[in-house]
This record gives sequence, structure tokens and C-alpha cells, in this order.
Amino acid sequence: MFDQVNGLPVHALVLHAAVVFVPLLALGAIVYALVAKWRPKIEWAVVALAVVAPITTFVTRESGEKLFDRLAAQGMKAGQNLNDHMHFGSVTFWFTLALGVVTLAQVVLVRRGALPKIVEWVLSAVMIVLAVIAVYYVYRTGDSGAHAVWGQS
Repeated sequence: MFDQVNGLPVHALVLHAAVVFVPLLALGAIVYALVAKWRPKIEWAVVALAVVAPITTFVTRESGEKLFDRLAAQGMKAGQNLNDHMHFGSVTFWFTLALGVVTLAQVVLVRRGALPKIVEWVLSAVMIVLAVIAVYYVYRTGDSGAHAVWGQS
């Protein structure tokens, strides 16, 4: 399932979804956390991104592992850039999942209307921190992947 589609590595096909959806989730979460009057207008998009972004990072990570296994079976040796890339991809998944969960929790609690301000502020701060970290790791993952495939120059 995560290996190939019509002979193409799934990883090459899905990684771009994670590169788009994780920063969009981060942006949506930050706006949702900071601009209360926009919450009703962007709520549906933030909820959708909180579900889709972690799924795309999971599929990207799993398909990358399948691609690595196939290439290793063909005799390819993993260099430091590839090891870094795989590590950063796993970290990206976990931070994106955490951001998605916290974002969904914030939306649900805000909709209920009984959220104490201090809890709202804490959740907002956590969302912002997770958003920044998730985007940072998307960058690190992509950069190390590009170096692993295309080299340093």
C-alpha cells in the first residue's frame, strides 16, 4: 500500500501533500489561537487540516520507509543525510499529530463555550509552539531529503 503506484514510489507522490498541509495547519492554528473573531469563519478549515495534515505525514513517513527498504534490498547504503531525513520525518509526524490533537481540542472546547480564559490561553500558546516546531521539522525533513537525493551542491 505504501510502496508503489504504477511503478512510482508513493513517497515521491505524497510528500508534497505533507509539505503543503502541515504549514497550512500551522498557519490556521496560529490564526485560530490569536484572532478570536475569525474563529467561526476558519473553524471548518482548521478542523479539516488538523485531521488531514497528520494523515499525510503518516503516509509520507510510512512510504519513505518502504522506499528505503526497497533501495536497501538493492544494495543502497544509507548516508548521514538519509538517516537525518528519516529521523526528521518521524519527528515531523509526531509534532504534526500533537498539533492536530491540540487544535481539535481547542476547537471543541471553544465551541462548547465553557472554556476558562486561562485554559484557552494555555492551549493557544501550546498550539503556536507546536505549529512553529512542526513547520521547522517540515523544513528540516525536506532539506535533508533534498541533500540525500541531490547531494550537497
